[in-house]
Amino acid sequence: MTAGKFEMDGAAFRAAGHDLVERIADWLDGLGDLPVAPATTPAAITETRGHGGLPDEGAEPGPLLARAFDLLAPATCLNAHPRMWGYITGSPAPIGALADMLTAAINPNVAGWNGAPMATAIEEQTVAWVGDLLGYPAGGGLFTSGGNAANLVGIVAARHAFAGDSIRAEGLRGRRLTLYATDQCHAWIEKAADLLGLGMAAIRRVPADGAARMDVAAGAAMIAADRTAGMEPFLIVGTAGTTAVGAVDPLPAIADLAEREGLWFHVDGCYGAPAACLPDAPADLLGLRRADSLAVDAHKWLYVPLEAGCALVRDGARLKAAFSTNPSYYALTGAEEVTDYYAWGPQNSRGFRALKVWLALQQAGRSGYREAIARNIAQARLMFAAAQEARDFEAGLCSLSIATFRYVPADLMARRGEPAVAAWLDRLNGALMGAVQRSGDLYLSNAVISGAMYLRACIVNFRTGDEDARSVPARVRAIAEPLAQEMRGELAA
Repeated sequence: MTAGKFEMDGAAFRAAGHDLVERIADWLDGLGDLPVAPATTPAAITETRGHGGLPDEGAEPGPLLARAFDLLAPATCLNAHPRMWGYITGSPAPIGALADMLTAAINPNVAGWNGAPMATAIEEQTVAWVGDLLGYPAGGGLFTSGGNAANLVGIVAARHAFAGDSIRAEGLRGRRLTLYATDQCHAWIEKAADLLGLGMAAIRRVPADGAARMDVAAGAAMIAADRTAGMEPFLIVGTAGTTAVGAVDPLPAIADLAEREGLWFHVDGCYGAPAACLPDAPADLLGLRRADSLAVDAHKWLYVPLEAGCALVRDGARLKAAFSTNPSYYALTGAEEVTDYYAWGPQNSRGFRALKVWLALQQAGRSGYREAIARNIAQARLMFAAAQEARDFEAGLCSLSIATFRYVPADLMARRGEPAVAAWLDRLNGALMGAVQRSGDLYLSNAVISGAMYLRACIVNFRTGDEDARSVPARVRAIAEPLAQEMRGELAA
């Protein structure tokens, strides 16, 4: 019996691997000179990829890898680029890339301890380290694909803690469980309500203030009214860094409310939770330490490659009770109690996501993370201040490492509140966002603040320099001025 076309001997693996590593290393060295994103079209991408069908015969791995690099590198929005600020996807530490290669080669399935004893032990330690970095007393947790899954794990634990085993055995049976969050909460909450059979109507939207933070008093009134109406409140969600503007809900006040009402307190800290490691972290953010469960995305502000979400739970027994099953094919030998991650979350087959986080935490240490996160926050403030000082920009909101602003031609600044001008500015800044993204010079996204369109920069990037941040108004202005001139006719009409 032979390995057929799949095997590579040591020499072949070294040759292909060394060539790929050289290509990646050169690419990393020149990142700052590359376009942040490709100016391309779906048709052009498909044409470059090719239209051929599945080949009948195999090919040598070296040329295949080289072509894959040549296809991907110039046709991807580069999260590693120093001026990539559009999405909350961190610049990936190179050690994470090497960790993923090591993980893929050894290929542990971190489902049961027997199949991956060391990987399981490393994941346990990494979960504990993430909790320690944030000051969160994690009694248990596990790595997931990302924030949607990490938040879902927390909600399943909350539902089981509230309703017990009966809900696993019999389902809702007409019960009207409700959960509470603002409309600034990420869309994961809608997916969770759908997947768990709660329904969208179970999501009770608590009003937010002008800074996009939860009005806790309004939430308390909603909970009381819902109880009177026969509903069963079981969960309240605080957000530690909203996707749009980086707002942090008043987490200590939400924790107090949850305690009074007997609700599970879950914090979506996928973006902002890492800032809790800072010595001067605000009290509202530090309130995440009182949560029953906490979601964090390591591939955001812990600077590791996709995918690496993390669900942390104060009481690990709650997590295991919510997910544990006892299939005969996972029967264990030996008397020692061990962690079997298939019993802690929704996956059975599980890749070893924790390794890249474990290595990055050791490479940077607590001090390295504090320095990088504090620098990103300071850079967002630099960017925001530069927009405030510019005659043709209007600053919006700035929180954590997110800054929002919009381009307003100087001669229209005093008229920006007029309905026709306001509508034109929304169209202009919407078109400007697309033009900025296509420029390749920098990458911004958008936020809607009080109904108005703003440009948005989120800095979760250890490669960003202070001058990159300060230069944003000038870089955007170079694109905005000709675009505004082109669109002036719409305003006159």
